[in-house]
Amino acid sequence: MLKKKFSKSEDKTSLLGFGCWGIGKSLWIGAEDNKSKKALHSAINNGINLFDSALVYGDGHSEKLVGEVEKESGQNIFITSKIPSKKYEWPAKDDSTLKESFPKEHIIKSTEQSLKNLNRGYIDLQQFHVWNDNWANNDDWKEAIFQLKKDGKVRYFGISINDHQPENGIEAGRTGLIDSFQVIFNIFDQSPIEKLFPFCKENNISILARVPLDEGGLTGKINSETQFEAGDFRARYFKDDRKAQVQERVEKINNDVNGETDSIVETALRYIISFDAVTSVIPGMRTVEHLLSNVEIINKGPLPNDLINKLKAHKWDRNFYK
Repeated sequence: MLKKKFSKSEDKTSLLGFGCWGIGKSLWIGAEDNKSKKALHSAINNGINLFDSALVYGDGHSEKLVGEVEKESGQNIFITSKIPSKKYEWPAKDDSTLKESFPKEHIIKSTEQSLKNLNRGYIDLQQFHVWNDNWANNDDWKEAIFQLKKDGKVRYFGISINDHQPENGIEAGRTGLIDSFQVIFNIFDQSPIEKLFPFCKENNISILARVPLDEGGLTGKINSETQFEAGDFRARYFKDDRKAQVQERVEKINNDVNGETDSIVETALRYIISFDAVTSVIPGMRTVEHLLSNVEIINKGPLPNDLINKLKAHKWDRNFYK
């Protein structure tokens, strides 16, 4: 598995990371701990070292599984987590203040709870789970980062950028305290390419590309007849006629690709790693089957330039989270 340098450090993280929301079993229906742990072990055995979790994924359950597997494997992996807004809002609203959302004591307390869940002395990368760049010049979040780093509890800090707002973080990035941005980037949402990617390249800030398969929309498995179980957030994400819209657009992508890849999943994942600004792509993986398929895809490398140019036409400006 290819590894890339993380931000300004000498650490290297795997080009394929492991998105750990689904294994937390909150809002995603069907995850089983024994299968999740087998997938995590298989990931480590296949050279993956970046595992992206969050305090709210299953109220700490995802973190606990990752921590258990790290201990069982005997390997030292690169674990990332996220601090939820104290207001528990996604995305951060324009009128929310830092004092309401990320007061210093909340940043530290949340990090300490994640460390307990992980059964670990430090988090490699801690991230704000949402952000509002109006807070960029406030000193409280900076003081919290300095203290957590001084105490050895956090090595790097980043921002998980609000859904479909790729530039809402650049001002914080100018402070020099941000080592990475986690951002939605896929064939449908290509917006980070315009300003965020050049900014990160210039300032040596890593990009973790999340939602690479559009919450399942770019798997080829969503059609107008697809049904989701009660409690699965995708029932809302793909509500009304959205499933039919996705199906139509995926068919158009496949027509343009015209057999140059073996599947829409391959097209979607290899598209993302074709951009040098991307340090790691982090699809959710709940089974060994998913894991091994994604490893095989990533190891094929970037798409040819002519195909990347064709895929520009499939940019889709919309927000299904609303």
